[in-house]
Amino acid sequence: QVQLVESGGGSVQSGGSLRLSCAASRYTISSYCMGWFRQAPGKEREGVAAIDRDGSTSYADSMKGRFTISQDNAKNTLYLQMNSLKPEDTAIYYCAGDLHCLGSYEYWGQGTPVTVSS
Repeated sequence: QVQLVESGGGSVQSGGSLRLSCAASRYTISSYCMGWFRQAPGKEREGVAAIDRDGSTSYADSMKGRFTISQDNAKNTLYLQMNSLKPEDTAIYYCAGDLHCLGSYEYWGQGTPVTVSS
């Protein structure tokens, strides 16, 4: 079945950077829309960034200018480069696949935790 496996999470100090990866199997990411989401303790899941089949990207306002979503089609891997991290970025980060690019993400990874200390 389809698998999305995130990696790259960890602990970093405020102002630091991390790059998250999401390796896909049985799912060609270039054929679909992909997104990154996060869920902080006690909060609802929120969208972080998305990339369309044509490569166009979108970001939540608080991530603009700090986060970059990209993908390597040869490696079938999605990335999230996170710079200038803040303690409020602490969350579990998930990648997700949207088969029809309608915002209904059908496939989800297991998540990777990110902790930003001040």
